Amino acid sequence: MAIAAAMNNNNNSTQEDNKQQDEHEHDVVMPGFRFHPTEEELVEFYLRRKVEGKRFNVELITFLDLYRYDPWELPALAAIGEKEWYFYVPRDRKYRNGDRPNRVTTSGYWKATGADRMIRSENLRSIGLKKTLVFYSGKAPKGIRTSWIMNEYRLPHHETERLQKKVLNYLLYLS
Repeated sequence: MAIAAAMNNNNNSTQEDNKQQDEHEHDVVMPGFRFHPTEEELVEFYLRRKVEGKRFNVELITFLDLYRYDPWELPALAAIGEKEWYFYVPRDRKYRNGDRPNRVTTSGYWKATGADRMIRSENLRSIGLKKTLVFYSGKAPKGIRTSWIMNEYRLPHHETERLQKKVLNYLLYLS
């Protein structure tokens, strides 16, 4: 009802009102919008679509070579978020022919904690993997643990082999 009334008011406005620009006309996201996807949505909708080269109406997740930055620099580089930031990140290998990822930044490194956890759909089908990482300042193995935590989401290995020509195979979420 309020939307219809606002639309009706707008149709009856004067030419002078029409010439004034809306101060929010270039806002990417509407006020009150909160981006808080579930793990299933992150993997099945955002990551899978990005890897398959499909477009989004609104780009809410930034593509970023995350390991070129320290974690405290990342909030300014995100498209959205106050306490959580999302990035698509290309996979960087520590060794050219190896599987081991390179997670070193300019002043520290991201260290994996625990085992990978399976992300499952509602029908319990395996759709992705989640790895939790903690940022350590300094050089390994004597780095100092910080409070920065990152959850890394990726498609299952058998699917990334099929899509290997794609640069992107990680979706990262920081908090």
